[in-house]
Amino acid sequence: MLLDGKKLLITGVLTDDSIAYAIAQVAQESGAEIVLTSFGRARSLTERVAKKLPGGAPDVLELDVNDPSHIEGVSRDLMDRWGFVDGVVHAIGFAPADALGGNFVNTPWESVATAFQTSAYSLKALGVGLREPMAAARDRGGASLVSLTFDGRFAWPIYDWMGVAKAGLEAITRYLARDLGPDGIRVNTVSAGPIRTMAGKSIPGFDQIAGHWLDRSPLDWSLTDATPVGQMVCFLLSDWARMTSGEMIHVDGGYHAMGTDIRGARMES
Repeated sequence: MLLDGKKLLITGVLTDDSIAYAIAQVAQESGAEIVLTSFGRARSLTERVAKKLPGGAPDVLELDVNDPSHIEGVSRDLMDRWGFVDGVVHAIGFAPADALGGNFVNTPWESVATAFQTSAYSLKALGVGLREPMAAARDRGGASLVSLTFDGRFAWPIYDWMGVAKAGLEAITRYLARDLGPDGIRVNTVSAGPIRTMAGKSIPGFDQIAGHWLDRSPLDWSLTDATPVGQMVCFLLSDWARMTSGEMIHVDGGYHAMGTDIRGARMES
């Protein structure tokens, strides 16, 4: 199997409609042993939904990615548990309500800082904080750090400062690929199309983007099935991607490549 024998850490699992849950499910089905992370009151939700995974409920470690002591604790746990980690999934993002929804020019710095730290800088914090267990996997083919983005090259309606944070995360991906590569650690990000996750549905005007996606993507994009995203992430976690780093890979039905609306008749109806 693609991930047979791999040991993975997956963040961001909160509900069974989340992209992180799809990643965890595909990873288990592909032969990986996984642990999840959560923190605070959300941890009980993660522990509950983890029981639905087909390979059995994995352990859930306490991790607030903005708390260095939590990252240090997870690093120690991974070293004690396995002595290494083959792959880490960064599926973390948050922006205060006033940083979204068309409020870009009025958003205060405090909200911008929160969005950027949690959604972008945290990739650096996690990658550097887990450098020891990831570097320890070098003799196993090297470790893989994979994050999730929403194509930060464009100014999306309503996405505002989260879009800026995602652009930062994509740049951080490239710099981490440069600086962690000597330890055999590759770093990539997957740009997923819109999925009706809890996080997605909480963004004001989500349907504005999602509806247009269905009309423009050349492949039939599903707003409810995150499995294709999970499969791509697991490919990047596998040895088949051992020479791929610093990359942003789209899993969006081909939307990103279209210069015009190819299904105009549907849009006019």
